[in-house]
Amino acid sequence: MANIVYIATSLDGYIADKNGNLDWLHSVPNPDGSDFGFHQFMERVDALVMGRNTFETVCGFDCEWPYSKPVFVISNSLKAIPEGFQDKAFLVSGELKNIIAELNGKGFKELYIDGGITVQNFLAEDLIDEMIITTIPVVLGGGSPLFGDLPSPINFKLKQSEVLVNAMVKSHYVRIE
Repeated sequence: MANIVYIATSLDGYIADKNGNLDWLHSVPNPDGSDFGFHQFMERVDALVMGRNTFETVCGFDCEWPYSKPVFVISNSLKAIPEGFQDKAFLVSGELKNIIAELNGKGFKELYIDGGITVQNFLAEDLIDEMIITTIPVVLGGGSPLFGDLPSPINFKLKQSEVLVNAMVKSHYVRIE
């Protein structure tokens, strides 16, 4: 079982700019249209766990639903999944440890944890096993940070790092027990 973060950040650690925009994610030319390993990562995971803000952002993308796996949306305020997404996403709420235990009990063992606040909350409860972070060479100067305050440090070790299109660095970290 593993809870895994797969996300991109700016050089200064933001996952969205000051206006909540993500267009900077495409600031590096990608002439071959590579997904930089995202498809391979998605084959590994059983489901996604994301916060309401991230879910609403994804619902607003001008493309087909990007996930082939079930998406569990953590929210205490959203009362129903919007029309057109009911077969793709499911609401969950409560304590994170209980949510994870329930999902693991249903056979979802490898979970992709997505969304800034959600990742911060999982880290605060020491529930992240791996982080795959792609750093994009842009300094946003503010926005939504990937990391927040923690009750105590959490140690990870570098499993692998690779340079993508001679511009971005994708680093895979594993939690040290």
